[in-house]
Amino acid sequence: MNAQDRDYDELVYQYGWEQVNNNKRIFGDIVSRPVDRRENYVKRCIGMPGDSLQIIDNQVYINSVALPTPKKAQFNYYVETTGNLLSEKQFRKLDISKADQRLTNREADAPVLFDFLGIPVNETGNYNPVYILPLTQEAYHFLQKSGWVKSIHIQPSRILAGDTYPYGYDTGWTRDNFGPVWVPKKGETIVLDEKNLALYTRCIVNYEENTLRQDGNTIYLNGVPANSYTFKYDYYFMMGDNRHNSLDSRYWGFVPEDHIVGKPLLIWMSLDKDRGWFDGKIRWNRIFKAAGN
Repeated sequence: MNAQDRDYDELVYQYGWEQVNNNKRIFGDIVSRPVDRRENYVKRCIGMPGDSLQIIDNQVYINSVALPTPKKAQFNYYVETTGNLLSEKQFRKLDISKADQRLTNREADAPVLFDFLGIPVNETGNYNPVYILPLTQEAYHFLQKSGWVKSIHIQPSRILAGDTYPYGYDTGWTRDNFGPVWVPKKGETIVLDEKNLALYTRCIVNYEENTLRQDGNTIYLNGVPANSYTFKYDYYFMMGDNRHNSLDSRYWGFVPEDHIVGKPLLIWMSLDKDRGWFDGKIRWNRIFKAAGN
């Protein structure tokens, strides 16, 4: 694998920020996202500078105290029906768009997955329809009482979730069980040990523009041996409300203060892409409502 194919953070950690950014012949052009700050993401801030954060079975804890889960937060569930496909009318009752309606029965690994979840074949020797759907807790409880489904199983944390931050260091963390991790705070100092290097090198090098390298047991910060580091900026931990379909701090790491461009305050327009203009396309119940609730 040549240098151009490797992760930017890994290259910077091994060769130094100046070497990677000033030697295009070897390392190629550095392309960053968002490009010229036009690409923004809306995420919920759940961890403030200096907080200790942990996720246990999808429950977020801040400084060992459970954080209330937002009312509209969604998690992925495998939903086994009683034998019939769900209708569009039923999906509308659940507020699930066509893009999120995924029938899994014909997927190659379906039998293995269904066996893992404990979903048996029916009396005909086949499986009932099984969907993977993003459900709020309200929709989950509605489905339980609806008579439409036979069983509901939350998506296991290691299925379709991918690796989490920090990459290349085995924390054993998953999307649903993450941390404990400390959110960097301006003026606070950490020890530069193996785990902290994995967690905070991105902050130290990419955002605070230092050089950092390790030679044997010695760590060099800006060319000088060092065993600690004091942060220059405050950082935040972000999560999307669609908890199983969100790229956020579980994958990016910490967000520095200068990357936060604003706070959504008001939903001024909401459209249902699955409906026509004369069939409920405008979601009147959402317009001019406070964002983030």
